[in-house]
Amino acid sequence: MTVTQWVHAYWVSRLIYVVAKLGIADLLKDGSQHCDALAAATNTHSDSLYRVLRALASIGIFAETQSRYFELTPLADCLQSDIPGSIRAMTILRGEEHYYKSWGNLMYSVETGENAFEDLYGMDLFEYNEQNPIRGKIFDEAISSSKNAYAHAQFIEAYDFSSIDKLVDIGGGKGRLLAAILQAYPTMKGVLFDHPDVIDRAKDSLELVGISDRCQLVGGDFFEAVPAGGDTYLLKNVLHNWNDVRAKEILRHCHQAMKEQGRLLVIDSVIPAGNDFYLSKFMDINMLVMCPGGRERTEAEFQDLFTSTGFKLTKIIQTQLEVSIIEAIKQE
Repeated sequence: MTVTQWVHAYWVSRLIYVVAKLGIADLLKDGSQHCDALAAATNTHSDSLYRVLRALASIGIFAETQSRYFELTPLADCLQSDIPGSIRAMTILRGEEHYYKSWGNLMYSVETGENAFEDLYGMDLFEYNEQNPIRGKIFDEAISSSKNAYAHAQFIEAYDFSSIDKLVDIGGGKGRLLAAILQAYPTMKGVLFDHPDVIDRAKDSLELVGISDRCQLVGGDFFEAVPAGGDTYLLKNVLHNWNDVRAKEILRHCHQAMKEQGRLLVIDSVIPAGNDFYLSKFMDINMLVMCPGGRERTEAEFQDLFTSTGFKLTKIIQTQLEVSIIEAIKQE
């Protein structure tokens, strides 16, 4: 791409958000449709919708097969709901007003080092989600999207969990990763730990997959304490939400709670050196904008977190995704 194309890239992201929000890909799953029919189904203005779809078709997202008739393309398939690899929920989240405005406030973060989201809304993203349940639900759906089923399989393939007796998933959301691990290892016991309101939403999904008898659900705050007695503690996409001070608080509580010679598993991006493109370098800016002190980290930065909280980094396993499984063991 040229610099000029990058300058206009946000135009494309806004167009994709609109069609994802409207569910256009779902309407086309059974074949092409005229723009009038799509507009009627989505309560939109037909000619304006046509112009949006024509622009996206010019870059391979949808295709105009005959005058004002559109169909799915391989690039548009992932905008469908509830299919493996779906990014519809994440696309909607990234395009919602509170996300989009926060990125528009990026200059504030660059000038001050402070959180652009909190500057606009007077609270951090997690408090905002609690106070705005509709947008909180969008966040939950994006984080728990069907793309995660593929990710979970990748984690289970990449790491040998067989020696774990009791796995404690800290900040585990609805417990889908923990459920996948417990299904793969039928003798393992698990503890799902998250905010009480999140735990309430997790109960039904865990019962559906038949592992509720081996999985304890605990509500709480990982800045205060975490459940004791596990031999392994899992933190997936948790530490990157927080600055080093807060991240170390979480790690110290895990260190205090786990058994002797306990193990820590962190699933997060590890930013490599050099000038090559990695999505983690851009996700790092998203953390700067959206989270209270959040950041993606390098191997050296993870090493510092672990050493200062009583852990020894033992291995980093790069998965097929742009995240790694970082293993550390408890030191006395």
